[in-house]
Amino acid sequence: MKFKLDENMPADMATYLRESGHEVADLMEEGLAGDDDPLVLAVAMAEGRILLTFDLDFADVRRYAPSTHAGIVVFRLHDQRWRTLQGPVTRLVAGGKLEDLQRGLAIVDETRVRYKRPKK
Repeated sequence: MKFKLDENMPADMATYLRESGHEVADLMEEGLAGDDDPLVLAVAMAEGRILLTFDLDFADVRRYAPSTHAGIVVFRLHDQRWRTLQGPVTRLVAGGKLEDLQRGLAIVDETRVRYKRPKK
């Protein structure tokens, strides 16, 4: 799976995903930190990458409707440090549902993942 990490995601997440066999691009590493949301999503989409972010703006399906992008995962956690994020990320990756992220939206909190899939 190909992922793009938003600037607000910890570097440990990139390491974990790479070690899990995924292809990861990081906005910080690419010098794209601070760019506007539409540009960030356009870059991820052009590369066929699912965007991983804490930015709740990306959860707005009126603005970023499923099927109009490669996929978005928004993490809604009370603590955004890696030690808190690691459990939800591990469940997401190990859950065998990464295909559900294609062109859809996933909202991930401490205990569950909710999907908004593209209309067929």
